[in-house]
Amino acid sequence: MTRRAGLRWFIGAVLLAAFAARFFPALLIFPYHAQSGALEVWSEIPIDQAKLDAVVADATRLLAASPLYQAPERRTVFLTQHGWRWSWLTLNLRDSFAISPPLTGSIIVNSSSIAGNVVGNGRAVGGKRSLSGIIAHETCHEMERRRFGLSSDWLKPVWLREGYCDYVAQESSLSDADYDRLVASHADHPALPYYIGRKRVAAELAANGGKVDALFAAY
Repeated sequence: MTRRAGLRWFIGAVLLAAFAARFFPALLIFPYHAQSGALEVWSEIPIDQAKLDAVVADATRLLAASPLYQAPERRTVFLTQHGWRWSWLTLNLRDSFAISPPLTGSIIVNSSSIAGNVVGNGRAVGGKRSLSGIIAHETCHEMERRRFGLSSDWLKPVWLREGYCDYVAQESSLSDADYDRLVASHADHPALPYYIGRKRVAAELAANGGKVDALFAAY
């Protein structure tokens, strides 16, 4: 094998490994594992079963309020500490709280604490959310795909698909005061579309009698 051929083989192997790990995160060997309800959880740090059960119960309560919910919503959750596993699995999406790649059944979470029921992304403003809310938000994305098709990730507006997931999670990373300050200072922030989307979804569902299917069909 020539040096050039060897280099091409090496680059191809790295790209294949990156692709495989993105769809099969367990390949990165998370050292701690637990099961809670319909969720299988892998973590970089030890798992307190009782506190995990409380987080999962809260996430399930949030999800069960949506008409898109189908029990049990089975998912595999990978809890990272914003280290190399997070960077590898998300292609270094630093400002994200979590991702849920389509067709994988996986949720990959940024710097997380089961004990504190919190996820962080490192931002001074809009940098914290509850772990139970993040699990509900990311599971909601899969519920949207199941009901409205995989194409909804691209065809539906961001305010709708992200806003509905935050509506289900019953939280935003920005407080009302954070939002007012950002608007007053004309500052941009990646959480603004989520905050605005949640408020708009809430208003539209209040106006149409809570009909989620009708809301998604309208846009």
